[in-house]
Amino acid sequence: MAKKKRRLSSEVNAGSMADIAFLLLIFFLVTTQIDTDKGILVKLPEWTDDPISIDLIPRNVFSIKVNREDQLLVEGEVDRLEGIRAKVKEFVLNPQKKPNLSTAPKNAVVSLQNDRGTSYNTYLSVYNEVKAAYNELWEEESSRRFGVAYVDLPYAAQKEIRNIIPSVISESEPTEFQ
Repeated sequence: MAKKKRRLSSEVNAGSMADIAFLLLIFFLVTTQIDTDKGILVKLPEWTDDPISIDLIPRNVFSIKVNREDQLLVEGEVDRLEGIRAKVKEFVLNPQKKPNLSTAPKNAVVSLQNDRGTSYNTYLSVYNEVKAAYNELWEEESSRRFGVAYVDLPYAAQKEIRNIIPSVISESEPTEFQ
């Protein structure tokens, strides 16, 4: 009697493959991080229907306007982007106590106004220069008071410095100016 040869099955059991694919899908969904911190981080004031009246002394407002040609008008004079940071720092601190600069860092307001045709890159560049000026002022104050970099300070000390030199940037509605 001849022995019958057993044939090996050529099928692959795919039942567990679906389970493995499902587990991999769950693993990647759980471990993947999605960056949501995009754009400009700005704390906006609470909305109110009540009229807000703010009395500002004109010398405490540093005006920056950008037209549709991406040209800057800083304090009424045509200027370049490269000079904004130093001018904002001088305006906020007013070390020589000039009568046309802010009375104190707490009173200083930087006003940004853009034309509707201003490019987004120019808007961001101007905003970044103003923020960089405030960051440098905080860093200098941190070194002067505590002898440590601003980012290395505890939160309470950082808040104290931001109270001494608050970052007040006013952005008005875009307009149509040349």
